[in-house]
Amino acid sequence: MEAFEYARPKSTQEAIKLLSGTGEDAYVLAGGTDLISLMKDGVAHPKRLVSLRHVNEIKEISFREESGLRVGAGVTMEELIESPNMRHHYPAIVQAAEGVRSPQIRSMGTVGGELCQRPRCWYYRAGFGLLAVHKGRALVPDGDNRYHAILGNSGPAYFLSPSSLAPILIALDAKLRLHGPQGAREIAVGDFFMTPKSENEREHALRAGEIVTEILAHPESIL
Repeated sequence: MEAFEYARPKSTQEAIKLLSGTGEDAYVLAGGTDLISLMKDGVAHPKRLVSLRHVNEIKEISFREESGLRVGAGVTMEELIESPNMRHHYPAIVQAAEGVRSPQIRSMGTVGGELCQRPRCWYYRAGFGLLAVHKGRALVPDGDNRYHAILGNSGPAYFLSPSSLAPILIALDAKLRLHGPQGAREIAVGDFFMTPKSENEREHALRAGEIVTEILAHPESIL
């Protein structure tokens, strides 16, 4: 693992400032259950890690009859599962979260990080890039394509999102609140996931310096 700078902001705005102007050299560190493994494998090379562990404003779960559900991106999967509000009003989301079977990942992994985790493509994780191309040839179609999108997909990206929460949040028409240098914006969860066409693109709709701060679901979407 290469050396890196570690930043520990206490607010969303401070975190955004630490991420802004650094290009792709600064990474958000939430629970670290995905990012640390990418760093150990030499796939991710951050010059700065911006930890969200001490940003308390993104660690709350609330529900109101008139406005619906708000889940801070810093809430852990275990906290989501154990929340009375979640169990009573949104049991389908709890069921999806329970699909994460590892107690260690549940206790450390956050809901924001769960949505933003990188592809589980074997070739990407082995260092062949996001599109898994070697010597001008896509490795996935004729290689080990377990857990890849092999139906109705003409490339160049073949991976699936590894998120357990995304399918149910899309079914609920949930939104994500994002904060960045230009302020806050909301985006439908279904529009958050993208298919990159080049190695310079990402599989998420985050702009430079942006972070996910909340999951929002309207009360009429209760299942």
